[in-house]
Amino acid sequence: MEYKRPERVADQIKMEVADILVKKANDSRIAGVSIMHVDLSPDLRQAKCFVSMPRGVKGGEKAVLLGLKNASGFIRSELAKRMTLRRIPVLIFLLDQTTEEVSRLLALLDQVAPKTNEVNEDAEAYGGMNVP
Repeated sequence: MEYKRPERVADQIKMEVADILVKKANDSRIAGVSIMHVDLSPDLRQAKCFVSMPRGVKGGEKAVLLGLKNASGFIRSELAKRMTLRRIPVLIFLLDQTTEEVSRLLALLDQVAPKTNEVNEDAEAYGGMNVP
C-alpha cells in the first residue's frame, strides 16, 4: 500500500501541533492535552485533530475544546512558520473517543465471555481438552 501525501502531511501536522501545544501555548485550559491523530482532507485544506486530555481536567471537555478553538489561529500561524505549504489547513479540534470505546467494548466482552471456572470444568469433563 502506498503512503499518500495527505497522510504524510497529517503526521507532520500532528508532530508540530503537539510541539506547539507543549512549548508555545500559554493557555491553562489546554495544559496536558495530547494530539492522538490528525485526519487531513485530500485537498489539504482541513485538518481534524483528535485530542485526549488528562482525567479530572478543571472545567471539563468543553473548556478544553474552547481553549483549543481560541488557540487555533495562533497554532496555524506557528504551523505556517514551520511547514512549507501553500495553505495551512484549518484546524478543527475534536475529542478522541477511542479509549472510551475500547473500555466499553472490553466491558461488554467480559460480560459475554464464559467464566474461567466453567471452562476448566468443561475441560475436565472432556479429558483435559479445552472445549469452547
